[in-house]
Amino acid sequence: MKTLTLTADVAGTVWKIEVAVGDTVGADQDLLILESMKMEIPASAPQGGVVRKILVEQGEAIAEGQGLLILECH
Repeated sequence: MKTLTLTADVAGTVWKIEVAVGDTVGADQDLLILESMKMEIPASAPQGGVVRKILVEQGEAIAEGQGLLILECH
């Protein structure tokens, strides 16, 4: 199986984590909500898979390009 690391498109804060390790997710499903400059920005799954590891915590400040979670793709 192929793994993929979802990265942040923008610098900001992890506002909400929508999934847990072991969850099966579909393509385009929102996995985390980031906050940047008072805007909520969803981080979505590029394809279906299983969440294997969450690399951030709610409230954590993140940099653009930082890894957010690891997805094992179907």
